[in-house]
Amino acid sequence: MTKELSMSDVQELITTAPPEVRKIIERVLKAERDKLYMKNPRHINDDILTIIKEEVQ
Repeated sequence: MTKELSMSDVQELITTAPPEVRKIIERVLKAERDKLYMKNPRHINDDILTIIKEEVQ
């Protein structure tokens, strides 16, 4: 059985995450926002993978 998360649950997870994880989340959200205007957004998975690789190094 999975529990459905509320918006406040999600926000709490983000605010209590370690700084390294918060930075990844912020960069991923920005990348997604940058693609919102596109009719057919492409390569977001590649962008997310690049962000994670950069932050882990």
